[in-house]
Amino acid sequence: MQTVDVLVVGAGLAGLHTARLLAQQDLNVLVVDRRRSLSAGIRTTGIFVRRTLDDFDLPDHLLGPGVRDVLLYPPSRRAPIRLTSGRDEYRVADMAAVYDHAQRAAESAGARVLLGVRYVDVSMGFVRLAGAEPVTARFIVGADGARSRVARDLGLDVNRRFLVGAEIVHPIASGTTDPAFHCVLDPRVAPGYLGWVIDDGHHAHVGVAGYPDAMRTGIRHLLDAFAADAPGRAAPAGPIERRGGPIPVGGVLRRLACPGGLLVGDAAGAVSPLTAGGLDPCLRMSELAAAVTTGYLRTGDQSMLRQYDGSALRTRFRGRLLLRRLFAGMRSPAAVEAAVTLLRGPAGRALATRILFGDGSFPDVNPQLKRLSKL
Repeated sequence: MQTVDVLVVGAGLAGLHTARLLAQQDLNVLVVDRRRSLSAGIRTTGIFVRRTLDDFDLPDHLLGPGVRDVLLYPPSRRAPIRLTSGRDEYRVADMAAVYDHAQRAAESAGARVLLGVRYVDVSMGFVRLAGAEPVTARFIVGADGARSRVARDLGLDVNRRFLVGAEIVHPIASGTTDPAFHCVLDPRVAPGYLGWVIDDGHHAHVGVAGYPDAMRTGIRHLLDAFAADAPGRAAPAGPIERRGGPIPVGGVLRRLACPGGLLVGDAAGAVSPLTAGGLDPCLRMSELAAAVTTGYLRTGDQSMLRQYDGSALRTRFRGRLLLRRLFAGMRSPAAVEAAVTLLRGPAGRALATRILFGDGSFPDVNPQLKRLSKL
């Protein structure tokens, strides 16, 4: 039976980024994922925000054109509010290629990645796997999604508040669209969240997300109805791919680490509770997770694990958690129409601009990283 320093369960962006950072510290790292190909089962639109693009080295050729305009539509779809930034605020990535790049980077650093291998359970460091022999792991990183099995097995917190999202992705003819992010606020198709249209210059992404208990006719039906006349959508120029999955919106979980392991990405609730963006949080939390894991495995000092504290991060989410609850409560088109009317004024536009173009989508983890460097 092989023994590894760290077993990473899940080869999404959070798991692969954490694995690369740990392998660069000369730790023996194994990554497992039940998918046989990382291009299968993609659940994210792949929208990267400016703050991520500024702080992380993402390959430019895998990103679409910069998006500076956001159009907010009320349920009536009339007179959308256009917000324009002086900088590129969003770029949509080819996520299959991003995952492939992240896998190669992790393997180049020394991590091993096994696909088609499913995590079963863990007990006292003994990990059972389906599709491979069991391993003994000194530490486990749960990067296995919003409904994490690792979290349950380690006795850590689990996500309890979810949106469910779905989108269609299809090729478009080049030059048929202007870079823009179309957001439709309509509880009839996206209760508690929104419908969206955005493209990466080659593919259109058309999606909806909301609270599943309010989606009476099912998310697939709502997505098809929305896509039929979604604003800003270009005609398909090729086959249509469907994506979807749960989105945790309860904020970062409080208990994220124990002597047996820790959580990253969606498993940690590392998603903006208001915008539901998870790519920036997963990269930032992975940096902190890798530093905490390295320090703990090298010293055995459990005080290291206290630096990976979700409660400290949650305190910076109070405003967005409150707005999430208010947003969730608007279930009638008339209420949303009135809310959009408020956004048309100077104060409303300033709030919308701050949410959509600001740097506060996820708390900065640098203070924890600095404390770790002093321990």
